[in-house]
Amino acid sequence: MAVFDNRHSRAVAYAKVILPLAALAMLATLFLFDRAPGTADSIPYARVDVETLAREQRLGNPTYGTVTEDGTAITFRANAVRPEAGESDVVNAARMTARFETPDGATLDLTADEGVIDGRARIAELGGSVDIVTSTGYRMTTDRIAAELDRSTVETTGAVQGSGPAGTLEAGRMILTQDASSGQYLLVFNAGVKLVYVPQK
Repeated sequence: MAVFDNRHSRAVAYAKVILPLAALAMLATLFLFDRAPGTADSIPYARVDVETLAREQRLGNPTYGTVTEDGTAITFRANAVRPEAGESDVVNAARMTARFETPDGATLDLTADEGVIDGRARIAELGGSVDIVTSTGYRMTTDRIAAELDRSTVETTGAVQGSGPAGTLEAGRMILTQDASSGQYLLVFNAGVKLVYVPQK
């Protein structure tokens, strides 16, 4: 053991050993007794299911527009869309709306719980509960309606009911199409039409 001539030298020698040990003890305390997670000062983070996001690709509030060969402008909007599994040209939509505006200025507005747009087949289908409003005064409802994207043809796949300029109306089918001979756009009700006439006041 080394022999020291005075107290000062002895104190310096002890300090060289004690101070580094004290510093190590303080560092160990910081790591071992850190604050528990979940305190108010913890860094917030989002609880996100990354695998679900990667598997279910979604797009919020999209708008899709096209023009048919005869000049009808079609605009689709939805709260969200996602691609069909294994089908790159097919998308499924939630809370979908559609507007058809013919060259003569008439409009047809659709609002549905859900919808599907098939780009390859050039067709869109709206389903759930579908509300139909036309600029000519018809307000109808149906379960499902299909629209072609390359020509002005909109057709229900089942019965419709609602009201029109003449009164209340029920029909097994409704079609909006362009008349081949005159070029005019016609809204046709068929397959068992029931009209209750309500006189204008």
